[in-house]
Amino acid sequence: MTEFIAPPCLDNIEILFQDEHLLLINKPSGLLSLSGKNPLNIDSVHYRLVKDYPGCTLVHRLDFGTSGIMLVALNKQINGLLTQQFQNGLVDKTYTALLLGEMPSHQGDIKLPIAKDDFPLMKICHVSGKAAHSHYQVIDSEHITGGQQVTKVTFTPITGRTHQLRIHSQQIGHPIIGCDLYPIGQSQSLASRLMLHATSLSFIHPVSGERMNTQCISPF
Repeated sequence: MTEFIAPPCLDNIEILFQDEHLLLINKPSGLLSLSGKNPLNIDSVHYRLVKDYPGCTLVHRLDFGTSGIMLVALNKQINGLLTQQFQNGLVDKTYTALLLGEMPSHQGDIKLPIAKDDFPLMKICHVSGKAAHSHYQVIDSEHITGGQQVTKVTFTPITGRTHQLRIHSQQIGHPIIGCDLYPIGQSQSLASRLMLHATSLSFIHPVSGERMNTQCISPF
C-alpha cells in the first residue's frame, strides 16, 4: 500500500470546553490526530493545538476520517490521570454512523475479536484477536443517491480496539458509508468522508471530581 499523504484540511478545530487542566474539542474529519513521520503529514490536531497550548497532549485519538469529541490534557499529570480512566473503563463514548443497508434489528451487539493485519488494516481473528464488543441502536433509515438504503445508528463501543466500529460494521455486512479501509460494494463512494462522528464523551474531571458529560451533535 502506497504511503498515505493527507490532503489539506481547511476546517478549524472547535473548542467545546476548556479550563486550566484540559480541553474538549470537536475534531474535523480529514485531520490527523498526530503528525506523521512524513513532513507532508505535519498538520494534525496536536500540531495545531500545541501552538496555543504548549505542553498539551492527546489522551486518545480519532481516526483521520472520524470527526467529533476528543479529550486533550494540558499537562502530563492530567494526561496520566485521564489515561487511567480510559484504562479502567471509566470513560463512556458514543458515536453516530451511517451504515450501508437496513439493519436486521433495532439494536444489537457485535462481539468479534480484533487482531493486527497488514498495516494499516485490522482483521477478525478468533485465535490471536483481542475481545471486542460494540453495541448499536438504530436512529433512522433513509434512501440516498442511487436508491441506496442507509441506516443511521448510535454506536457504543464497550471496548476500544483500533478500527473497531469500522471492521465490526463491515463484518456484519453493513459497512460505514465512506470507509476506505473496510468497504463493501459501493459503500465507500456514497460519501466524500467517513460517516462516523464521536457524539458524546463522559468522564470524571481529574481535579474537581465532577462527572463531565459532553455532547457534540453529528453533522450528518
